[in-house]
Amino acid sequence: MLNGFKDFILRGNVISMAIGLAVGAAFTAVVTGFSTAFITPLIGLATGSVGDFSSAEFSVDGAIFPYGKFLAAAIAFLITAAVLYFGVVVPMTKVQSRFSKAEEKVDIKAALRDCPRCYTEIPAIASRCAHCTSEIKPDPEALVLAGLPAQR
Repeated sequence: MLNGFKDFILRGNVISMAIGLAVGAAFTAVVTGFSTAFITPLIGLATGSVGDFSSAEFSVDGAIFPYGKFLAAAIAFLITAAVLYFGVVVPMTKVQSRFSKAEEKVDIKAALRDCPRCYTEIPAIASRCAHCTSEIKPDPEALVLAGLPAQR
């Protein structure tokens, strides 16, 4: 039973996920610190607060509502989301699109047609039927799609 647990923990995807969570928590702490130290005071100055609105609150019948803490957390979230999107998602999408175009190959055997002599399915680029060995003309569209030269 413990060997199965050990195998589960030591799999690459579990360790990668744990590292990703640790790095994400550290990144969130950095962005929250930046937001608290610079962005929140700037917004406080712009709105006429004393430079920091994270301590802003109002009360109703003795219940205190610290809405400034919520605004500071919302700003930290928006900054984190923007940095992750523009710093990670957009560049990774560009990199993946470059590699996917290079790796994207046409399966030349995927396009099928019937042999005109024995009516069995053969690849559209075939010049001879594998079943009855009849010589046939390849489909010109399939040749272009496969990047092969046209046959006479």
